[in-house]
Amino acid sequence: MQIAQKNFYKKLLGRAGEVEAGKFLKKAGYKVLEMNFRTHIGEADIIAQKDGVTVFVEVKTRSDDTYGAPSEAVNHKKQEKYFRVATEYLIKKGLQDAPCRFDVIEIENGKINHIIDAFSM
Repeated sequence: MQIAQKNFYKKLLGRAGEVEAGKFLKKAGYKVLEMNFRTHIGEADIIAQKDGVTVFVEVKTRSDDTYGAPSEAVNHKKQEKYFRVATEYLIKKGLQDAPCRFDVIEIENGKINHIIDAFSM
């Protein structure tokens, strides 16, 4: 497979995973506030809210476990970027003092695993 085709496939797989994760969260009682919230720093895949808590969700989708569990890709560098994106979002919305948390949803072969409070600020 050529590199361009491989990258296109990865983007499609990732977007499909984000859509599935959004549906999963809605069924679990979350209100999805934003999908693919972008700033100059980076992007938050999903921003949701449940029980007064703003939840920043990183979605990782894989078709197999060749490179390990999807959640393993959310390394320290990715977490720091998420913190900065979250801070910008909270300031923009006037929610600096509101409770928030960081979740990861990993999707592998169609199976969804929601890791609540996967990392913290």
